[in-house]
Amino acid sequence: MPRFYCPASLAPGHTVELPAPVAHHLHVLRMEAGDALTLFDGRGGQYAAQLAEVGKKRASATVQSFEDVEAELPYAVTLAQGLPEGSKMDWIIEKAVELGVAAIAPLAARRSVVRLQGDRAEKRHAHWQGVIEAASEQCGRNRLAQLAPVADVGRWLEAPQAAAGQRILLSPRADSSLAQWAQEWGPQAVTLMVGPEGGFTREEEDAAVAAGARMLSIGPRVLRTETAALAALALLGGLWGGM
Repeated sequence: MPRFYCPASLAPGHTVELPAPVAHHLHVLRMEAGDALTLFDGRGGQYAAQLAEVGKKRASATVQSFEDVEAELPYAVTLAQGLPEGSKMDWIIEKAVELGVAAIAPLAARRSVVRLQGDRAEKRHAHWQGVIEAASEQCGRNRLAQLAPVADVGRWLEAPQAAAGQRILLSPRADSSLAQWAQEWGPQAVTLMVGPEGGFTREEEDAAVAAGARMLSIGPRVLRTETAALAALALLGGLWGGM
């Protein structure tokens, strides 16, 4: 059944206007009034609904019932991702949402090729929010991953609210592996720090460790930035559950 994110206040018996992109999608799918669909507002659970009206630019649906359905990990993972080049960030965010990440913090690292400031940063943030919503629609999640503004690595490390749980710095320099640590310490809230192409600088890594991060590796091979976080999420899911 088609699933769509709708930020409006949802409640059984109410008829709500659907966002313009959703209306367009419904029109493309050639759905008609009376067709069933599922709506979620990103705050948990989902709602069975029925289309009341469908046009080229607008659509509405009548909410029928609430379904207490969740697809979240039993532990919270924040991904602190060094900004990669091109569209790699879109791909990382999409797949991280599918794997259950609870929050995403884009980091402007010294080796980041992409530099985002002002209006450009705001536009990219809005675009990434759309990626999160679309990925949540597709994978069945009813809670949206939280997206933080782009922040400099140093300033992010100094912010007390920047990371949930144990900070884990993924680095080839590490002597211990993420798998060993995860097996020893068990499920808990963690923040995974992943550098951009070329990784974090030694100074950035040292600053992270000084701020309480634990330096761990994924394995004997050096992974690309678009692979590292997803491999770590899959590894934790396999060891701690939630896959």
